[in-house]
Amino acid sequence: MSYIQTKRWNVNKSANLQNIEMNLQEAANLIKDGHVVAFPTETVYGLGGNALDPQAVTDIFKAKGRPNDNPLIVHIANRDGLNELVTEIPPIAEKLMDAYWPGPLTLIFHANNKVPTNVTAGLSTVAIRMPSHPVARELLEKSRVPVAAPSANLSGRPSPTTADHVWTDLEGRIAGVVDGGATGVGVESTVLDISGEVPMILRPGGITREELTEVCGHVELDGALMDDGQAPKSPGMKYTHYAPKGSLTLVRDWELIQELATKARAEGKRVGVLTTEERVNHYDADFVYACGSDGDLKTTAALLYNGLRAFDDQEIDVIFSEVFDERGVGAAIMNRLEKAAGGRMIK
Repeated sequence: MSYIQTKRWNVNKSANLQNIEMNLQEAANLIKDGHVVAFPTETVYGLGGNALDPQAVTDIFKAKGRPNDNPLIVHIANRDGLNELVTEIPPIAEKLMDAYWPGPLTLIFHANNKVPTNVTAGLSTVAIRMPSHPVARELLEKSRVPVAAPSANLSGRPSPTTADHVWTDLEGRIAGVVDGGATGVGVESTVLDISGEVPMILRPGGITREELTEVCGHVELDGALMDDGQAPKSPGMKYTHYAPKGSLTLVRDWELIQELATKARAEGKRVGVLTTEERVNHYDADFVYACGSDGDLKTTAALLYNGLRAFDDQEIDVIFSEVFDERGVGAAIMNRLEKAAGGRMIK
């Protein structure tokens, strides 16, 4: 589906309250009517359609150019929304929801027969979360339907953390964009599979493994995160994701990066470096992006996708990135960088 004009609704704090209400209602009505609309969450911008409407779900895949064996996350406004989507709510789910809903945690349940197969990619399970972003919550309340919403970007590109990112990728491909300003967390939700005997992280994200362990006692990390040979049970488990246009390589020894950058520039390439505030002046390259601080990886997560897109804006051919501590939210940062680099790493 293509649109002659993609609408853009301003619901930032600077907008008139009455206009915000009208804009959100218009966007919600479009979702109810089967259209696809982008909106902000606390993680990244999502591309939302009625999760119970197979054609709307198909239009999400078309707009993104997303492979249809990649399942979608369903967003709900409140816990009552679970009842029309799942066969049961296990006790561990209640504990996790008490601790982290609303918030950046997606839980995988056994799906009931109301969930279209193109939402679940033919699996018997469905991924569900309750976002905490006030705009997302109000939009979900007004739409009165569960909303399937992957990140609002072209498939494979860095996820969008501003409405401008969405506009760059999807103008003319979707009905509208709800502009609620920049997102906060900056990386997608953690996906936790609770459909089996042991809770298992399928995608690291805004809620850390350490935090989940406090609630669950024991949490495993799926060894299939980088295995492209099986059907993915969660978004982010298959295919190259989050990639800038330039070739990205991760370098474990940050002191080697300048040598690599100098060599690439001598070959006539425009070179970028992804680093932190502490070392931004250490490098001589065509573009150096300070992605947060070593001392607070939450700032790195919040700026990561903006940085990857900034290299595109600067027409960078080759990017060398430092690696980050994989504890806490660092696990999500490194997961995204490894996917964006297609596994290219100099150890």
